[in-house]
Amino acid sequence: MGRAKEIIVKIIKSNIANEFVKLNHYSGKIVSMSQIHFGCFLDKKLHGVMSFGPPMDKRNVLNLVETKNKSINQKWNEMLELNRMAFDDYLPKNSESRCISIAFKLIKKNAPQIKWILSYSDATQCGDGTIYRASGFKLTNINKNGTIYRLANGEVVAKRGDSKYNFEGATKLKGFQNRYIYLIDKTCKINVEILPFNEIDKQGAGMYKGQKISLKERKNMRD
Repeated sequence: MGRAKEIIVKIIKSNIANEFVKLNHYSGKIVSMSQIHFGCFLDKKLHGVMSFGPPMDKRNVLNLVETKNKSINQKWNEMLELNRMAFDDYLPKNSESRCISIAFKLIKKNAPQIKWILSYSDATQCGDGTIYRASGFKLTNINKNGTIYRLANGEVVAKRGDSKYNFEGATKLKGFQNRYIYLIDKTCKINVEILPFNEIDKQGAGMYKGQKISLKERKNMRD
């Protein structure tokens, strides 16, 4: 584990988190609905941020996990999306999975109503979810990109019904979006198929740091 054990994870203010995300996340964009921000500190400086909040399509994802509560009103408060995660290059190996583990322990202790975490990896622009797999998430969907476009001015944005962008002349990017689920409450049940990680290679959805590469190729590089 090395120096990763020295990392301190704690709640930080949204303005501090958002500034860091803008500088260090590949998209350069924040998620305005993020409500909880964890900062990851080493040598008394901020080197990572994890932002949690409700997903944009919350009503459509609530039934992905079965919990003891049947009421839709109770289910609203039982999950969060890890919707931004950004780390700089200062942190040592294994830092990301350790930070996620600490954040989940803090959520479990201070927000016991939260039963599960949802997140997506952008295998169109960035990566296929290496950190999620190392942190115990389950892969539950590999979906071809249908929303990410490069505008005529070069900016990359997500196309949604209420989009403020002009998509005339825009190009839809080829790639995938992988969905991951983590059960904080292990008595809950994932209601959809859990995919083996090698399915990423089967569907050609492997990507690492913005470059197309399979899981098998990465393993061979390490060996």
